[in-house]
Amino acid sequence: MDLGIRGKKAIVCASSKGLGRGCAIALAEAGVDLVVNGRNAELLAKTAQEIREKFGVEVIEIAGDVSKPEVQKALLAACPNPDILVNNNGGPPLRDFRELDRAKILEGVTQNMVTPIELIQAVIDGMAKRGFGRIVNITSLSVYVPIPGLDLSSGARAGLTSFLAGVARTVIDRNVTINSLLPGKLDTDRLRGPHEAGTQEDPAAAAARKARISADVPAKRLGTPEEFGQICAFLCSIHAGYLTGQNIPVDGGLYVSAF
Repeated sequence: MDLGIRGKKAIVCASSKGLGRGCAIALAEAGVDLVVNGRNAELLAKTAQEIREKFGVEVIEIAGDVSKPEVQKALLAACPNPDILVNNNGGPPLRDFRELDRAKILEGVTQNMVTPIELIQAVIDGMAKRGFGRIVNITSLSVYVPIPGLDLSSGARAGLTSFLAGVARTVIDRNVTINSLLPGKLDTDRLRGPHEAGTQEDPAAAAARKARISADVPAKRLGTPEEFGQICAFLCSIHAGYLTGQNIPVDGGLYVSAF
């Protein structure tokens, strides 16, 4: 399917690896020029070069933590009139809520609620004026299914979800949509657990780990960043202009609900 977004411009946050990278690749495949972002400059440069070579689109790299105002400013300077914004950022680490002090709570809320709101504030009016905009927020299935130890992540992302539910309805008449993707168990470094950067996992151990983690998933496997990215790209397409304010689990059927 031609997504109809060839030549559009996108900012994809936290896109040097994992789900953000999957979204960047899918958009590049559709012909979208990119501004990519990540905290590890070396890894970001590698991802950017791979995308350039494979898809021939323009890729600008902005290294740094997207929750920092100076990094946001650099992203917007590199792409002042984006057609597409994919909000993404790492979540707070697993920890008992009793271990959270005020500084940690504020940091988590800043990373997973305040930052995407700030970026949306910066781009939404321009999108509405031009008559096209697609905003996709990568949140978490924990918005629907709270996970003990990830309370801060769940709370911040749920706050973002509620905040944007009303905002989304104010710009759909000008062909600007805001939707969220809620990843479940996808095959990223986050599910691999702590490890040294660049280390290779033993194939047999990896297969056993993935089978164990995905045992309760109806699909009986982990999702991939690539297929997650394709769903994101469709939400950014011309075909998704009548879909807004939605929260879509990408979880192999793990979240059980008829509605």
